[in-house]
Amino acid sequence: MIQFEEKIYFYLLAIIPVMVVLFILLQIWKKRTQKKFAKLPLLKRLTPDRSEFKSSLKLILFLLGLAFLTLALVNPKIGTKLETVKREGVDIVFAVDVSKSMLAEDIAPNRLEKAKRLVSEIINQLGSDRIGIIAYAGQAFPQLPITTDYGAAKMFLQSMNTDMLTSQGTAIDQAIQLATTYYDDEEQTNRVLVIISDGEDHSEDATLNVVEDATDAGIKIFTVGVGKAKGAPIPIKRKGVLERLKKDAQGEVVITKLNETVLREIAEDGNGAYIDGSKTEEAVNYIKEQLAQMDKTEFEAKQFAEYKDQFQWFLGAGFLFLFLDLFVLDRKTQWLRKLNLFNEKRSETL
Repeated sequence: MIQFEEKIYFYLLAIIPVMVVLFILLQIWKKRTQKKFAKLPLLKRLTPDRSEFKSSLKLILFLLGLAFLTLALVNPKIGTKLETVKREGVDIVFAVDVSKSMLAEDIAPNRLEKAKRLVSEIINQLGSDRIGIIAYAGQAFPQLPITTDYGAAKMFLQSMNTDMLTSQGTAIDQAIQLATTYYDDEEQTNRVLVIISDGEDHSEDATLNVVEDATDAGIKIFTVGVGKAKGAPIPIKRKGVLERLKKDAQGEVVITKLNETVLREIAEDGNGAYIDGSKTEEAVNYIKEQLAQMDKTEFEAKQFAEYKDQFQWFLGAGFLFLFLDLFVLDRKTQWLRKLNLFNEKRSETL
């Protein structure tokens, strides 16, 4: 397991492409200027020891040195030991709606991005709880199993989009069914399911039946509504540019609306609560308070320990490349010239 202590220094790597562009522009300017002075064959005779390859090699060595020194500043650390530790917490599964209706922009920047931000902010407030993530539209898909790795959870969360599932719809019942398989029967922890959706459920009757089964399994269900009751069209974009609005079979623009009624019914039958997701801070604080009131159960978790600094290897490599850069000259290497590998003809006179 690798950790980066000072990630902010990664921004220094942006210097590398800038220097490459400046180097290319400098070479173009040099060649144009030299052409004004003399023709290429004459220039080669006037400067027989000049090597174009060496100037490129010097730049490469310098950039490698800079890159390794930057990594040294970041200070990568490697976990050298995997330990089993005791932790106390709650098992939380997030079911995130990724249907096309979540692209509606009645809540900025759109419903899906708002849902992802809500989950991310909730994760930031957790201590030692275990979390899992489910994506669902017309069907449910396991995105991340129960884990204590919050970093991995955020990575999988950010990769979620409305194209990850081909079947469209909002099958909340399948998401709840899948969530019941996430919890470990051997670890009798408090179980929480947080559903983030606009509530456009196309199987409401089946959903309420599944909710009853989930509560029998000891799962408490919270629902978070994202969107507005007045609704909004669904934009279809390509590379961030609006192409059209989604239309139905009759050619009418589809207006998707937040269905609070369904979400409230699910939360009520699931012994939880409905939460308005339009105000991120209030929603996150409410869930945080609810989790704090629950009894924490002790469970085992594996985590890396004894992280060791690795900056010294990158520091050494960086100085080595910079040292080589200092001793590489722009002139051709004499012993290579003497080899005359390409049988070049030498002229004694200009």
